[in-house]
Amino acid sequence: MPILDIERVLPDGADASPPGLAQSLADAAGRVFGSAPGRTWVRLRALGASQYGENETTVAPGERPVFVTVLHAHAPHGEALAAEVLALTQAVAACLGRAPGHVHVQYAPPGAGRQAFGGTLMT
Repeated sequence: MPILDIERVLPDGADASPPGLAQSLADAAGRVFGSAPGRTWVRLRALGASQYGENETTVAPGERPVFVTVLHAHAPHGEALAAEVLALTQAVAACLGRAPGHVHVQYAPPGAGRQAFGGTLMT
């Protein structure tokens, strides 16, 4: 049931996503997680470059970041988490044509007991 929120920093006014990009990201992430079809979901958003900043520096166009937030029912730990982060970072970078060093992954607190689907609380 992983849910990914992916936010790309893009030039102001740029097209948010080419056709099929969200699907490609979902497919790649599903392979990383070993998910059955239809069990990894992706929400893709754009953030205009004027809405992003880093202190005391200017971000070059080729260095604009991608932020990924992952919601698992139960997140992996330790070495399994480290391996998943690396694989997911590489998969997202490949889909988006970005350097892995510009893909930043954050894990949300586990969704079990606080995420519902169609009125049913996930356990």
